[in-house]
Amino acid sequence: MNDASASQQIDAIVRKTAGWRGERLGHLRAVIKGADPGVIEEVKWKKPSRPEGVPVWSHDGIVCIGEALKNAVRLTFPKGAQMKDPKGLFNTRLDSKTVRAIDLHEGDAINASALKALIVEGARLNRS
Repeated sequence: MNDASASQQIDAIVRKTAGWRGERLGHLRAVIKGADPGVIEEVKWKKPSRPEGVPVWSHDGIVCIGEALKNAVRLTFPKGAQMKDPKGLFNTRLDSKTVRAIDLHEGDAINASALKALIVEGARLNRS
């Protein structure tokens, strides 16, 4: 799938996600893309329950996955357990041997510089 169509699909997912969750997903997307100019947007895991698919940001492998849940927006890092998280952004999936995630609820502030550092580290881990 070419990057333009994936980006357009993510545009549509952000638009379709109602209210603050769509705004948050759009904001997180901007932070992710700003953190790593080499990041590629993809849409994966289309299924009947989620025909639009799931936004994925990759650089030499998946860096993070964005999902709008019922009461949160979640960024999942497949290699999160290997990552340093000095600002303590990871707040869910903490028991996983591999994955870590950040759940953001309405009104939660996001430390953009700390998130950018996680994106850069995720891409670096994919290259190592």
